[in-house]
Amino acid sequence: MNQVEIKAVKRIGVIGGGQLAWMMARAAQKLELELIVQTPHASDPAVAIANSAILAPIDDAQATSELATRCDTITFENEFVDLPALQPLVDRGVHFQPSLSALAPLLDKYSQRCYLRDLGLPVPHFVSLEEFQTENSRLKNQNSLVIKARRHGYDGQGTFIVKNKESLGEVLAKLENTPLLIEEFIPFAKELAVIAARSVTGEIVIYPVVETQQEDQVCHRVIVPAEIGQSVQAKIEAIAGAILQDLKAVGVFGIELFLTASGKVLVNEIAPRNHNSGHFTIDACETSQFEMHLRAISGLRLGSPRLKSAGAVMVNLLGYEHSSSDYLTKRQQLEKLPKTHVLWYNKTESRPGRKLGHVTTLLETNQLGTAKAIAQNIESIWYGE
Repeated sequence: MNQVEIKAVKRIGVIGGGQLAWMMARAAQKLELELIVQTPHASDPAVAIANSAILAPIDDAQATSELATRCDTITFENEFVDLPALQPLVDRGVHFQPSLSALAPLLDKYSQRCYLRDLGLPVPHFVSLEEFQTENSRLKNQNSLVIKARRHGYDGQGTFIVKNKESLGEVLAKLENTPLLIEEFIPFAKELAVIAARSVTGEIVIYPVVETQQEDQVCHRVIVPAEIGQSVQAKIEAIAGAILQDLKAVGVFGIELFLTASGKVLVNEIAPRNHNSGHFTIDACETSQFEMHLRAISGLRLGSPRLKSAGAVMVNLLGYEHSSSDYLTKRQQLEKLPKTHVLWYNKTESRPGRKLGHVTTLLETNQLGTAKAIAQNIESIWYGE
């Protein structure tokens, strides 16, 4: 983009209309930007708040071609992107942010790992399924392994942790004909994440590193900031900067990492979009990750990622039953907690594991014990009778 084009970006298309696009639309209103979403269903969260919507599958390139006629640039809510189908639009001058070339090494988990390794960044030892089956890999001598579908996995779907060869055989049989990544299991001390943004002009900002607490590979809690030393913080900031700069990425990226007991940092995965680990930024930071993303792709100056309090804890409100309830009574209980903000995604149906909303509590102290106690109280209200 040249400077004139940057100034002209006022209409933004979003491929996807789920809760991430919905939160992006709320930020767009603040910035007086127009948002148009491409999403399959009229009931998808972002449709009700976006300026307009094209009701079509997110991989419908013809619909994206129509979307391009209504906006100045197009961004993504998720990484379920068909790059070859979109490339002809780029050839016609359609702008995507992040660019398709920035997305290309990231959408396939095996390709992403190869990219990170070749960039010189630390990652768990990994192989493709084909390499695992044919090579005399040291992974064959390990009982604990992680199996991941190379495409379309999220919220724990498509990820399996196996502890013995019998379980490995069962998983491989279940995933027959699915391209797979096989990696060593990391006995981490903490799971960490960081949100980073890069603008059209190359400006980079990095949010505080957070600790994510997962159950069955689904994020339940985010503790802000993570209880880590300055050297670990510096390593992670250097990793985030290196990735965004090398990709010449524009927008917000979520980066998940492992911290071992010895203090080693390993990159786990990159999400080239707004990320669940950054939802705390809506209420706890001077600039939310959603506003930051819109600022980045529209050519505005990036905002400040600074915390507005000593710390925060974010808890995902996950479905635990099949229901059409809006859980209003429980939400009202949560809203009465001190310095607590509830964001409900207005989804019409609940099912086990589905993200229905999140709660962020601002903390007067960044002590881990305080954050854990608050998270446990929130969860006792949400999951209790």
